[in-house]
Amino acid sequence: MNMMQARAARFVESLLLEIGDISDVEVVILPPFTAIAKVTEALATAPSIKVGAQNMYWERSGAFTGEISAALLRDLFVHYVVLGHSERRTLFGETDEIVNRKVRAAHEAALHPIVCVGETLAQRDKGNVEKILSIHLRGSLKDLSEKELQETVIAYEPVWAIGTGRNATPEQAQEAHTFIRHTLREMADDITAERVRIQYGGSVKPENARELMSQPDIDGALVGSASLDPRSFAQIVKAARED
Repeated sequence: MNMMQARAARFVESLLLEIGDISDVEVVILPPFTAIAKVTEALATAPSIKVGAQNMYWERSGAFTGEISAALLRDLFVHYVVLGHSERRTLFGETDEIVNRKVRAAHEAALHPIVCVGETLAQRDKGNVEKILSIHLRGSLKDLSEKELQETVIAYEPVWAIGTGRNATPEQAQEAHTFIRHTLREMADDITAERVRIQYGGSVKPENARELMSQPDIDGALVGSASLDPRSFAQIVKAARED
């Protein structure tokens, strides 16, 4: 919940100056709903950078005051939508069932969902990382076709590393990503599991981005606070490019 329209537009302008005409790294910007149109307008000269939303509701339309549907997002030329972020799960009580309804609605509208999964510190300390990841994956991605799975992005975000400055080590992140890909094989097949992009999210910053994204099963980053500074975000994009 950051940036008014004018500041969001300035952010885009600064980011484009930093990264130039980049086409070998997929970049997605996820502004608040109120700034989506302004960000899309500012990106008119950079069609390779896509715009996403931070959340959506599963119904197409109707008496759901305050909610945003996939159709309304598509009308704003949105391509991606983050679903099941730990803040949505923790602060707003979203369950895997709710996330799953949103994921299926996103696919019906040809939106690419970025589905967040991850454990709390207490769950990690109890040795329940794989149990929690399995529950999140199987619940949030229930009843998706292989094609839909392949068009879904998974974001592993250890809750204990979000906004705390404490990120998972590359080895811890890779271990979790390996398990996620293994679970996807069980849910679908080898081809699907290999095609699904799995991002790491949790205090990603320029200093650790390259080492994290150099891990074999880490396909990208879901960047939080570091994305609020265009230079910092650009450095992370460049780190992905160097990998």
